[in-house]
Amino acid sequence: LSPFLWKKVLRNLSAGRVQSVTVKLIADRKKEIDAFNPEEYWSINALLKGEKGEINASLIQVGEKKIGKKGIKNEESSSPIVKDLEKANYQIIEIQEKEKRSNPLPPFKTSTLQQSAWRKFHFPSKLTMGIAQSLYEKGLITYHRSDSFNLSIESLSTAQTFIQKEYGEKYWEGTKRYKIKTKGAQEAHEAIRPTNANKTPKSLDLKRNEFRLYQLIWQRFLACQMAPAIFNTVKIKIKAVSEKEYTLSTTGQTLKFDGFLKVYPVKFQQDTLPDLKEKEGLELIKVLPDQHFTKPPARYTEATLIKALEKNGIGRPSTYATIISTIQTRNYIEKDEQKRFKITEVGLTVNDLLSKHFEKIVDTNFTAEMEENLDKIAEGKKEWKTVIKNFYVPFIKNLEIKQKEVPHKKEGHKETNIKCPKCESPIVIKLGRYGKFYACSNWPKCKYAKPLKEDGFKLVCPICKKGDITKKRTRKGKIFYGCSNWPKCNAAAWNEPTGQLCPKCKALLEKKRGYINCSDKKCDYKKFIDKKDKN
Repeated sequence: LSPFLWKKVLRNLSAGRVQSVTVKLIADRKKEIDAFNPEEYWSINALLKGEKGEINASLIQVGEKKIGKKGIKNEESSSPIVKDLEKANYQIIEIQEKEKRSNPLPPFKTSTLQQSAWRKFHFPSKLTMGIAQSLYEKGLITYHRSDSFNLSIESLSTAQTFIQKEYGEKYWEGTKRYKIKTKGAQEAHEAIRPTNANKTPKSLDLKRNEFRLYQLIWQRFLACQMAPAIFNTVKIKIKAVSEKEYTLSTTGQTLKFDGFLKVYPVKFQQDTLPDLKEKEGLELIKVLPDQHFTKPPARYTEATLIKALEKNGIGRPSTYATIISTIQTRNYIEKDEQKRFKITEVGLTVNDLLSKHFEKIVDTNFTAEMEENLDKIAEGKKEWKTVIKNFYVPFIKNLEIKQKEVPHKKEGHKETNIKCPKCESPIVIKLGRYGKFYACSNWPKCKYAKPLKEDGFKLVCPICKKGDITKKRTRKGKIFYGCSNWPKCNAAAWNEPTGQLCPKCKALLEKKRGYINCSDKKCDYKKFIDKKDKN
């Protein structure tokens, strides 16, 4: 399909079978977000006081009717309930105490390693695989392209000895084995694990990123063989009686035994409730109604995109990093300030073109089915000539028809009423590799061109006071913020500027992950973003 795209859209575009489906996933998510209509709903809590402390309970039932996840429809419906709860009598009707066991996660395979490395360190999948390759070549981890949870008997024995020696007998309950659930998984290798559990991260001389990834793999491997974490949970049900009868509920959770959390820390909520008794009366301090709105689906991150690819049977563990890297290089997708993927003008144009004229190519079911057929060919269960013929013959016939039907290089182009400042020919908006730009319709005789300014961000340059700080792109398509008065003013920042100057070196200040930093790497100025700064 690449020659087709070169003729109809732009040169140097590609439309690989797996790339195209990945771009479609991101394009479809954009359409879901654009089409989303938020719905209002209300939750109602009550702050209550008992003999030994306060609790915050949520309203879960009005009479016999349970309140669902979306709560109460609107303020009109919630106001009478709030007024009734303000004059109600409250009493504890049930206290349930249970022990809850939280089991460790399985060892890493390629997709889960990439997802965890992104969540913990914001490592792109390509970087993760590069670091893993280095660790593998140093003999520190097993092969890093794997679909398997299998672990060798030797590794399990080493893990058992290490856990019992370093943490104690209670942290090991017996050997644990895990089964893979991914459809079409190829279990030719072991799970990703340290080659020797006795090689602790601190005992090795590693570069910073190698240390972080090795520690993550080492911790996950040991944790998968450790005892579950045990929590004490308490659930309290409260009855409120006024003109109607209401049921409220609150839960508490405390850690009783850390188990695998000793090695592999995972965030969990720990709420300690006061020591209350059944049938104990409670005093109302305040009713707390709260308005909410449903949220659209979130844009994909590296982790969630890989998870979606794996779930849909698209690609293989060894290809996830390459797929994501390629469609970024082609400028089909880019990352926003929150490191989430969004589709570009080029990506949207290519996706719309392929979806309209080659629907089967960008269909997730077709791609997953093709992966399955390729596996069967490799296993000798299908004849490769038959599989290729069934795909190629109808595809090439459709391609020949579309080559003639689809207009030549008209996709993404738009006429304007603006005149060219050089030759006064009409200006048109064209689609380039890095988005839309103004160009003279008399090209190539007149080569006037000017980029369209990015929408959504603009502030007066605090350095020269003449230009505007706007979004720009490097030659590789990476977004940065620079002064429109360049080269006279060289103000620039990789992250969103605040519009203020650094008190130390007078460079631009920028926002980055909850902090305000200086854009000059040589300057160490850093400040936590408080509520005033956010506003």
